[in-house]
Amino acid sequence: MKRRSLMFAAVTLPGAMPFAWAHHGWSSFDQDRPLYLEGKVVSSRWQNPHAELMIEVPADLRLPADLPKRALPAQSAPVDGPGLLAKAALPRRKDRQWELELAPLTRMEAWQVREIKPGALVSAIGFGTKEEKGDAVMRVEYLFVDGKAYGLRSSPA
Repeated sequence: MKRRSLMFAAVTLPGAMPFAWAHHGWSSFDQDRPLYLEGKVVSSRWQNPHAELMIEVPADLRLPADLPKRALPAQSAPVDGPGLLAKAALPRRKDRQWELELAPLTRMEAWQVREIKPGALVSAIGFGTKEEKGDAVMRVEYLFVDGKAYGLRSSPA
């Protein structure tokens, strides 16, 4: 029986490795410097381990004047939403396309977020990679779409 288990692992593990490498953990993100991004969705991947959007960021991106005062939804995890909005900054890097890592599909469903299609306009508060090195990726804390705000750290409270 042990040999059969080892054989199964040897056969299936290589196929699972690309998914493990593609998934980013929290440790690679700078949670001390929240970022603000907005833009037009270029592509959407609505699948696990989490939904992803690729957005085109405008060249003249600015922080919205109303950002610190935006209403945020209550969630089951303790997140200092107003603090994140107040500290949010624009990225230092000038990439025009950013990947937004959203939540797993079960959490997106709990928030009743429908699949976001290319062409939609979205904005987000989240965290880029430490020192903004590597790919232009943001792990999203708050997603703003169609006039609604969603807290993606946990389920709705």
